[in-house]
Amino acid sequence: MKEVNKIGHKLIKIVEVVGLIIIAISTVIAIGIEVTVMVEAKTVTLADLLLLFIYLEVLTMVAMYLESGKLPVRMPLYIAIVALARYMILDMKDLGQWRIIEIAGAILLIALAVLVHRYGHLKLPYEKDGNN
Repeated sequence: MKEVNKIGHKLIKIVEVVGLIIIAISTVIAIGIEVTVMVEAKTVTLADLLLLFIYLEVLTMVAMYLESGKLPVRMPLYIAIVALARYMILDMKDLGQWRIIEIAGAILLIALAVLVHRYGHLKLPYEKDGNN
């Protein structure tokens, strides 16, 4: 039974790494497509820059996961903040007052979650033995 568990664990690790590589390659392709769109339009907007920033955050998250084997909780939160800001910037003309307040509130809640997570990490750090 131990042999089956070892094989299953290795198989899952391989699938995990292949999935991360697919995400990284797809993100690089998306960056290339976005740069091509900017070059063809001969303009760079704030929305374009925020989208590129989101792509870079995804690549950073993949690299950190491959390096440490752990998914940093704050990275997806940062990506969500930038994505909501980009959404608000792109659709500002079509958004009603309450919708803008809702999105801003969501950004504020996520930012507070980042602060709480960071505070907890500083005040209640993980044990150094690696059993976390």
